[in-house]
Amino acid sequence: MAEAEAAGAQGFDLGRLLAERGAERYDLHTKYLNHQLPRMLHTIGFDKVYERAEGAYFWDAEGNDYLDMLAGFGVMGLGRHHPVVRKAMHDVLDAGLADLTRFDCPPLPGLLAERLLAYTPHLDRVFFGNSGTEAVETALKFARYATGRPRILYCTHAFHGLTTGSLSVNGEDGFRDGFAPLLPDTAVEMGDLDALEREVRRGDVAGFVVEPVQGKGVHATPPGFLRAAQEVLHRRGALLIADEVQTGMGRTGDFFAYQHEAGVEPDLLCVAKTLSGGYVPVSATLGKDWIFKKVYSSMDRVLVHSASFGANAQAMAAGLATLAVIEDEKIVENARTTGDLLRGRLAELVDKYELLHEVRGRGLMIGIEFGRPKSLKLRGGWTMLQAARKGLFAQMVVVPLLQRHRILTQVSGDHLEVIKLIPPLIIGEKEVDRFVDAFTDVMDDAHKGSGLMWDFGRTLIKQAVATR
Repeated sequence: MAEAEAAGAQGFDLGRLLAERGAERYDLHTKYLNHQLPRMLHTIGFDKVYERAEGAYFWDAEGNDYLDMLAGFGVMGLGRHHPVVRKAMHDVLDAGLADLTRFDCPPLPGLLAERLLAYTPHLDRVFFGNSGTEAVETALKFARYATGRPRILYCTHAFHGLTTGSLSVNGEDGFRDGFAPLLPDTAVEMGDLDALEREVRRGDVAGFVVEPVQGKGVHATPPGFLRAAQEVLHRRGALLIADEVQTGMGRTGDFFAYQHEAGVEPDLLCVAKTLSGGYVPVSATLGKDWIFKKVYSSMDRVLVHSASFGANAQAMAAGLATLAVIEDEKIVENARTTGDLLRGRLAELVDKYELLHEVRGRGLMIGIEFGRPKSLKLRGGWTMLQAARKGLFAQMVVVPLLQRHRILTQVSGDHLEVIKLIPPLIIGEKEVDRFVDAFTDVMDDAHKGSGLMWDFGRTLIKQAVATR
């Protein structure tokens, strides 16, 4: 056994492989993976080489630090390489567990389900999968089977994933184009209770899936809408499905974002991203007992919905460690207080900069929206950008934040003049100061109406026109 391990070690050396071929990273992606990704990164100057990461920061080979305000699209809720989660990964691997036998009941899934359900006591059972889109797929299947109805309602501009079922409830045509036919689902405007009730009255609606705060554009559901929607759905025997893949686990300043509104109790709840601790893909679909018992109604149906890697030991250990950190380090409270501080500091700038339209969000999920300036000096450049492609000004802001200030952010969605901030939930006042100072510097430059930012804007215009 020892000889075999030694031979294996000689045959594969991860450190040596990275040292020998790590510099080929962009060429390898261009040749073997999505070739448009490196092209896009080169175009906007995001083709960095990060050597290591810890907490809310990356470092390049020269030792420069970069502040992460993106958190891997929300996956890195605890930052990178949190020591408690990292130790749990070592511990579970060292334990040598008999994992994924499929014909036993290991303890870790039950323990993680128990811990998760404690945060939403009106729900009773959990299905573990591997990704946010898989959590949504599970909820769609369970809702349709439990109600015996085919149709799911969703909101315009929603994002629930990119596999076929979740794509069917994706509110953006850009993601859906070319992938029809999809499931028989119908979009309603977020907050339009009349439209929701009109669709539910038709009698074929299994449920309504909704993000309490939409990732695209960072728009929260209007006050009272979720509870009113729940009442409409339940009167007609349909289900409320809360997609908390990005908003859950403390992101918005409550453990789940639906908890900002009293009296809301989703029938199904989708969780992922932060639950992973940043290490192992994992998702959870929480639901009411009667729904699970309908789906798994007999021993013949015991595997009617399953996932090959679902509830694996590494993912369960990561989830348990993550929940422990969230509680021990008061992560939810930090997201609320730090989010309030950051959002408040940014909101104070709205009156100072005419290109800055609004700052909104909850907790550490913040949208910064830009809008048409009043002054003639700035209006020409703004109009030029909008004519080429909406969203270019926001990209003009994102690029110098990285290039000048080493802060990673993202535009909130295609054709949107919105930057979305979803940093690790562990950031504090130091990171708020750094971001606000950098953002102020970029805004000062943008309001000159000329210079490097606007030169880059013209480059973006050429790129936008070339891709038409």
